[in-house]
Amino acid sequence: MESTALTQVVLPLALFFIMLGIGLSLDVSNFLDLKSRPLAVVLGSVLQLVVLPLLGYSVVTLLNVPPAYAVGIMILTFAPGGATSNMISYLSRADTALSVSLTVIASVVTPFTLPLLSFMAVSHWLSLDTTVAFPIVLTIFKLLTIALLPVILGMWLNHKAPYFSAKLQLAVKWCSLLFMLAVVVGIVSGNKDKLSGMLVEVGPVIILLSFAAMLIGWWAGKLFRLPAKQGVTLAIETGIQNAGLALMITGAVLHNTEMSGVVLLYGVLMQVPAILLIVCCHWQWKQSAAVKNIKSFKL
Repeated sequence: MESTALTQVVLPLALFFIMLGIGLSLDVSNFLDLKSRPLAVVLGSVLQLVVLPLLGYSVVTLLNVPPAYAVGIMILTFAPGGATSNMISYLSRADTALSVSLTVIASVVTPFTLPLLSFMAVSHWLSLDTTVAFPIVLTIFKLLTIALLPVILGMWLNHKAPYFSAKLQLAVKWCSLLFMLAVVVGIVSGNKDKLSGMLVEVGPVIILLSFAAMLIGWWAGKLFRLPAKQGVTLAIETGIQNAGLALMITGAVLHNTEMSGVVLLYGVLMQVPAILLIVCCHWQWKQSAAVKNIKSFKL
């Protein structure tokens, strides 16, 4: 990454505000809600933290993805969805409460798992020099500071001053959007030529991974006989990743343009299966409602 200011200052601020916004929307009831749907929560967490990385490894290995791109994709699979997956669950009329519950777990677990798994990916695909330069402990501390601490701070504000918290959410969302937009524009403008070439080389891999992950999430819900809306949520949570967290590793820690490019491409291309899912869900829910109305009319 060419711009140190973007990765060292603007990106952490963007991530801090994104996670603060998540915290402002949470309260203690979200943790208590975990007890009401234990199977879905456990299944969703396993899909995010175990199945998705295994799927990512299988895809990049079978398709012989170049090492730097492979690491970028793997780092994405280590970063479960956050605010974006919550929003898509809401737009799809899925089980948003389950999505938020999985976000709660991911917010606590990811600061520890993401650096360790990223180190393993770098060790597997890249040189020893890159591995040695990966500061695991410092990265864990950074993620705790900018990913977990703001969630806790937001929840504390929501508990102590709910009215102020509700007012603050809009400002926080705009700040996070502006900071993240500055990061994306800065990286894209400085690497236009590379990104266009990467789109051809790694774009199909990203699309394949996103679709496959969503299908596995949906299939898992069907296998365990979960309600349809929970199955949709599992599909979203498995297929939509936290590009901001992944960019933190590829940009602020590894300073690797190719990996960051993969993350940015994912942030754009993941919208394709997400939009298709939203459209399909709206059509499905309308069909279900129409069938119910017909049945009630006959009765």
